[in-house]
Amino acid sequence: MTQLDGLARRALVTGVCAAALAGAAAAADDDSAAPGRERIVVVGQAADVADIAGSADLIDAEELQVHAYEDILRVLRVVPGVNIQEEDGFGLRPNIGLRGAGIDRSQKITLMEDGVLAAPAPYAAPEAYYFPHVGRMQAVEVVKGAGAIKYGPRTQGGSINLISTAVPDTFRALADVRVGDHDSFRAHAFAGGEIAAAGGWALDGLAETYQSTSSGFKNLDNGGDTGFDIEDYVGKLRLRSTQGLDQAFELKLQYSDELSNETYLGLTDADFAATPFRRYAASQLDQLDAEHSEISGGWFADFDNGLDVGVVVYRTDFARDWFKIDKVNPAGTAADSGGAGVSISAVLDDPGADAAAFEILRGAPGFVSADGAVLLKHNNRDYYAQGVQAVLGYATTFAGAAHDLDVGVRVHRDEMDRFQWYERFRVDNGTLVRTGADTPGTESNRVDSADAVAVYVQDTITIGRWTVTPGVRFETVDLRRENFGGGDPARTGAGLAVVDNSVDALVPGIGAVYDFDAGWSAFAGVRKGFAPPAPGRAGAEPEEATNWEAGVRWSDALARVEAVAFYNAYSNILGSCTASTGGGCDIGAQFDGGEVDVTGLELSGGVDVARFADLPVSLPVSFAYTYTSAEFQNAFESEFEPWGSVAVGDELPYIPNHQLSARFGVETDRWGGDVAVSYVDAVRAVAGQGAIPPDQKIEDHVVTDMSAFVVPRDGVRLTAAVRNVFDDTYAVARRPAGLRPGLPRTVLFGVTLDY
Repeated sequence: MTQLDGLARRALVTGVCAAALAGAAAAADDDSAAPGRERIVVVGQAADVADIAGSADLIDAEELQVHAYEDILRVLRVVPGVNIQEEDGFGLRPNIGLRGAGIDRSQKITLMEDGVLAAPAPYAAPEAYYFPHVGRMQAVEVVKGAGAIKYGPRTQGGSINLISTAVPDTFRALADVRVGDHDSFRAHAFAGGEIAAAGGWALDGLAETYQSTSSGFKNLDNGGDTGFDIEDYVGKLRLRSTQGLDQAFELKLQYSDELSNETYLGLTDADFAATPFRRYAASQLDQLDAEHSEISGGWFADFDNGLDVGVVVYRTDFARDWFKIDKVNPAGTAADSGGAGVSISAVLDDPGADAAAFEILRGAPGFVSADGAVLLKHNNRDYYAQGVQAVLGYATTFAGAAHDLDVGVRVHRDEMDRFQWYERFRVDNGTLVRTGADTPGTESNRVDSADAVAVYVQDTITIGRWTVTPGVRFETVDLRRENFGGGDPARTGAGLAVVDNSVDALVPGIGAVYDFDAGWSAFAGVRKGFAPPAPGRAGAEPEEATNWEAGVRWSDALARVEAVAFYNAYSNILGSCTASTGGGCDIGAQFDGGEVDVTGLELSGGVDVARFADLPVSLPVSFAYTYTSAEFQNAFESEFEPWGSVAVGDELPYIPNHQLSARFGVETDRWGGDVAVSYVDAVRAVAGQGAIPPDQKIEDHVVTDMSAFVVPRDGVRLTAAVRNVFDDTYAVARRPAGLRPGLPRTVLFGVTLDY
């Protein structure tokens, strides 16, 4: 994107914000103007989390506003039991796991937006190279307990549901604009409310945009942009009844575009120690170009007899081409000659073993390589997911107990079309010069697909102080891989290889909570963990586990605290080869890891200290701590790079033993501030036990963020935020290829207008 294009887009965004606020100002004096009701139609965890028979967390709009993070990884620090690995510093490609379930590309969680599966191909290729932008969300739900069986297909860790801006009943408009370091610009604006009403019906609408851009904080050896540009648009229409049956029809349209100059090429230990924000010259052309769209329509009705129904039809499409350096061959390669060369992860693992390849990656001034010595790959993939899901709820009293019954069904299909090829370059005095291009489709040329039907039944039974929630989920999944091969880019089918696999799973679970006096309650639950295998292996078994948890909660008007112990016993953990794991295997291949035991403890709490002293300000304090131990229970040799040679007792990679976050704030109606501190223990990049070898270690780190706000008048909020206040330099990963840094100190200033 040119600088002129960027300025034009900023002008457009500013115009949209101004138009939204002009309309808002006209309604500002209307006492009836108020935010619309929040209606979470599929997941429904916005009810009192304390009443749920299991672990669940809700980060609401007020909490999201405190630091106004655009990075989902920073948002989730406040939730215990969440494992994350940063990658690019901005949270563009999140790696999220729950309770030790694995984190690479968030493929081990059920990811949703408004209850609709959000991963590009949730069954066939769940790696979340697209993640909904949290900067436009009004809430985030995390479910880890027995209730997770409602939100498959992946129940072994749990689910994350991002809740988009609701359509308001009455007029509301908001514009939030922030600018700061690294040429950062961010804008979030929406306007919505009632459009027309007649004959017992009202038509409401919402128009929304989220824009974010930065020039990046890393420094290419030859100069250049290492940042990103994101555009995201949402439109909603809702037709709701104002008389008679409480029902609504809603249409949602979403489109987003991302262009990010990001790479998988990191740094050696020595170069990271000297210049941690450096990027080698060979990564200068790396760029992700991605588009995502969603269209969904729903009908929701609440009957007077305790029955409520929700039906959603959805379609998501995602296309991306991540053009990035993949391999190096000092001798040079010719077009369509295959992938000859050494992977960048192998070079960075031991740069001394292949000094010639490493010299090419660095591309020092004056150095000239052979033609075709640098292989950049078009990681080109198209995805879609479509389906229909329905949830029926029925509240009644039977046999002296209150029942809240949920029955859900989903019919779903998704697909990943993988069509990839290489372009070849020469390094010439720090610049990449194109010397050839392969025929598209000659590196990888296949289609992975899945057809699935899922049904669940869950009943929340309340008898006196007891609430018991039994449930069961059934998944049937048909998986297919159609591999045309690199020799058939036209897809004539001459060498087509087809692999089919089918998996059926019954996933039961039960949770119970008992309410004591004085705000105390105790809960426990057990459920089956399940995740379908990837396409491409006939007879492949799913990932399965038995997940236990037990905990206590206490809350009153002043404070809350919760403690949960969990134990997940995997009978067959799966590892999936992706480029983000470092490669070294056939991308898309899946590996069996056998038995793994994950044990852990989650502690969380919060209190407003000012209430004890009856102060005229609010002084909120909160914390979240997680201890996790994840160990293999069998020995084996694996071609999966993060596992390697595994012995009994080896720890899983990238799962920290200790994580801690804490927040300290002060707030009045007109001003306030907050300090957020997070600590992540050291982790290993490869499975092992005992002391972590230095070349496999990611050191522990502490990061402190601060924010402050002033409200000079109603509807106007001025903000300042500092990410990484003390400008600590820390590594976040050794994969895919070499050490990668976290975000340095970044200062942002903003203004929010809300009517």
